[in-house]
Amino acid sequence: MGTFNVEFEISDFAGNRFERVEALVDSGATYTVLPSALLADLGVKPHRTMTFELADGSLIERDFGRVWVKLAEGEEMSPVIFGDSNDAPLLGAVTLEIFGLGIDPMNGRLVPVNALI
Repeated sequence: MGTFNVEFEISDFAGNRFERVEALVDSGATYTVLPSALLADLGVKPHRTMTFELADGSLIERDFGRVWVKLAEGEEMSPVIFGDSNDAPLLGAVTLEIFGLGIDPMNGRLVPVNALI
C-alpha cells in the first residue's frame, strides 16, 4: 500500500487561530501526532500523559490533548498526541473515523466511508 500526505488545518480548543499542517496519512496509527512546538504555539494544552506502543513493540510516553481539525469535509474536534522533535506528523485512524473518511491508496487520497455503529 502506498503512502501519501494531506494538508489540513488545526486550532486550539477555542478555535482562535488555525494553522496549516501537512501529515502522512497512517491508518495504522491510532491517533494523530503533531509537533509539540506547533501545538504549544497555538495554545493547545495537554490534559493527560499516555503510554503508546510503537511498531517495534517499544513503549513511549507522550502528552495527549485535543485540537480542532479542519478538512474539506468540515471541522471536528480530534484527539492529538504531542509529538517529540523526531516524530513525523501523522493523521491517524481516530481522526479519519471522526470525519467518516477512509484511504484510497491507489490514488493517494481520502474518501468518504460509511461509519459503523
